[in-house]
Amino acid sequence: MAYLIDPAHSLIQFSVNHMMISKVRGTFDNFTGTVNLDEENPSNTIVQVEIDASSINTRTTQRDDHLRSPDFLNAAEYPHLVFQGTGVTLKDQKHALLEGELTIREISHPVHLDVEFNGFSKSPYGTTSAGFSATGKINRKDWNLVWNQALETGGMLVGDEIKIDIELELIKQ
Repeated sequence: MAYLIDPAHSLIQFSVNHMMISKVRGTFDNFTGTVNLDEENPSNTIVQVEIDASSINTRTTQRDDHLRSPDFLNAAEYPHLVFQGTGVTLKDQKHALLEGELTIREISHPVHLDVEFNGFSKSPYGTTSAGFSATGKINRKDWNLVWNQALETGGMLVGDEIKIDIELELIKQ
């Protein structure tokens, strides 16, 4: 059954180490996606998500502009990040491993997300929704996102590992 992401009730968030002492958190504010959820056999579920690269938001305009620049996402030339699910492996009734290909700047690499099924609910408006949480990690260098700056005290300004946290509310079509 086809479900669309409800962007008003969903979140794509990331975090990365900053100066080796703290984390910077951000979101992508604009994204769309479809989940063809096979309720009888969840391992046949198909996931497709498109993220607007220019919608990156770390609550700092100067940093966001830099992240949109050719040093990082190059949003003008590559306006979308795309996730295409390639498989679902059930762990138990509420947990699964979602495998897929993440494309950033026309470079694709496999990504594995740990997914938790939060349940189904019927809204006051007669629609049916499903909720999912997902977490994962990627190395930004795999997508040629290599800009960095050495710190005077040793180490680098931006960490390589990006932690991903996703909350999705899907509306049955």
